[in-house]
Amino acid sequence: MSDASDAPVIRSDTPGSFARSVLAERHPALIEKVRDAFPYGPGQHRALDALRDECAEGVITPLPATAYDHGQWREWGREHFGRSWFEVPFLWAESYFYRRLLEAVGYFGPGPWQGVDPFRPFKHAELHTPEAAGELAALNAVLRMPVERQRDALVHGSLWGNRADLGFRLSATGDTSGAAGTPLVADDSGTLWSLLSGESPATVYLVADNAGRELLPDLVLLDHLLRHGRADRCVLAVKPCPYYVSDATTADVIDCLRRLIRAGGAAAEVGGRLWSAMGDGRLTVRAHDFFRAPLPYADMPGDLRSEYAAATVTIMKGDLNYRRLVGDRLWPPTTPFTECTAYFPGPVAALRTLKSDVITGLDAATVSALDTERPDGWRTTGSHALIQVDPGPAPPRGGPPRGGGGGPPGAGAGA
Repeated sequence: MSDASDAPVIRSDTPGSFARSVLAERHPALIEKVRDAFPYGPGQHRALDALRDECAEGVITPLPATAYDHGQWREWGREHFGRSWFEVPFLWAESYFYRRLLEAVGYFGPGPWQGVDPFRPFKHAELHTPEAAGELAALNAVLRMPVERQRDALVHGSLWGNRADLGFRLSATGDTSGAAGTPLVADDSGTLWSLLSGESPATVYLVADNAGRELLPDLVLLDHLLRHGRADRCVLAVKPCPYYVSDATTADVIDCLRRLIRAGGAAAEVGGRLWSAMGDGRLTVRAHDFFRAPLPYADMPGDLRSEYAAATVTIMKGDLNYRRLVGDRLWPPTTPFTECTAYFPGPVAALRTLKSDVITGLDAATVSALDTERPDGWRTTGSHALIQVDPGPAPPRGGPPRGGGGGPPGAGAGA
């Protein structure tokens, strides 16, 4: 197991770093976008201004005592309140920023804005672009492919999210090698499909990332697994409330299902099958409170650990889930992925486009080539992707499930 002490926790206090740009540039811009998207009142405007100013120049303050989760965040942030936003772990600072933004617009408080998703206009708009329509129309051809080619096209569509058309093209041409000149820097898809051979009952637990155009191919992939017998049951994990700017909630799942059905053709057939699968329990939606926690998965609670242990494979989608899975640290990129996920209670797969500094599981030659050919930042631009799988060791006969003893040393957010 890798020693976390050799990999510093990512913070935002290094000038020119990706993490600093998120806090210093993206977050203030997002506040303005949210402000412009709704006719908020003076109180909400003042709260948004205060959040912007605090993030830029002030110190981190707790949630008001009236907040429903004040005590929970007081525990999560006990080492961070009173410090600069740039001095605390990046994962924690990002998560708390979104919780504070929800507080500023009145999402949780009593009143007419309770439960109004401040990011809904952005997520909804993505579902009705010409690009989304083109991707849904492409399913007419994809779903006529032989099953194995269809399988590969759909997993690449899910991997690339809102570049799903690129995923379909990559799979169709076989261009999935892990060299610097191609977008996929690691490909364990063979291991993933070996776990889902269809030879025995299987449960797939897919932890979603973004809504909108990125959630559509996730749903199509789940339909494929159920339709072709690679899974008997699927669980789609979403956030219990709006989180980050586009993370999927249950409402977003329903929006996507309706978008599929209204698209006509093969997409409508997929949407109808998924709607029925939810009705008979083959597809369920899960919204655990830990999904919004500013913590790595190594700190997951016991009930969630049991759910992952019972799954044939858990598929972690996207960049944030990857950061939480391996730990939001500056690992040497050749650190084995399976060492960073050894705590996980069952087989786990990561489908991720690279949009942050965290990376594990690459060979030295690939890292050297990428550093040479993309010195502008192949880790953070979303131009490359990976499929990594930890199949886990076979459990001993009659022994405890894998990962039952907790996470790796130093895995906590404040380590």
